Amino acid sequence: MEQRDKKRLIQIIEDEEDLVLGLQDAFGFEGFEVIAASSGEEGIAMAADRHPDLIILDLMLPGMNGYKVCEQIRRRDKIVPILILSARSQENDIIRGLESGADDYVIKPFSIGELLARVRTIFRRVAVAQRRPSSIINVGEATVDVASQTASLRGKQFQLSFYEVQILQLFDERRGETVTRDHILDSVWGLDANPTNRTVDNFILKLRRKLEPDPAAPKHILTVYGQGYKLV
Repeated sequence: MEQRDKKRLIQIIEDEEDLVLGLQDAFGFEGFEVIAASSGEEGIAMAADRHPDLIILDLMLPGMNGYKVCEQIRRRDKIVPILILSARSQENDIIRGLESGADDYVIKPFSIGELLARVRTIFRRVAVAQRRPSSIINVGEATVDVASQTASLRGKQFQLSFYEVQILQLFDERRGETVTRDHILDSVWGLDANPTNRTVDNFILKLRRKLEPDPAAPKHILTVYGQGYKLV
């Protein structure tokens, strides 16, 4: 593990004590600092006080559910990566989690190796993004500020998630070319992360809602049927 990773602070919001202990051991062994909260309210307060580098969030919490927790944390902190860890595996649950402001979604049961791979990928992408000069990406009438992870369209401003910005940067680098789903998965999430193709489609749906004047009839983020997507 590189030196910068040893200083990363991971916050876990989960009420299953055995799982928390297992995650603390696994992340601690990898050199991360770990803090934990067992309820949504405690997790929100802890995030505001400690400013973690990444949050791992369960959906089934006592009191406030994880969706609400994610929304409240996201209102205060637009940048911190949030990874939902949940036994809810239906597509509408995943979409709702992403719509609440999460950057990634891992379904229980999971392997520690997969979760570590996802976390490493997030931190690796964050480090690369921080080294890049600030840039602007134009998507039709919309303007995306990479540094602040915000988009502006017709006087309205939208917050973009970490992975939404990563996908847009990949599209911008290959503007006009078809980018396959597999290439998006490999380039944005990394080979070890292994999310499903539906994850890509869900993020494209979110981007269209924020960047296309008419998301139902997109003119800029186009589907290339049977292959992937392209930005024009």
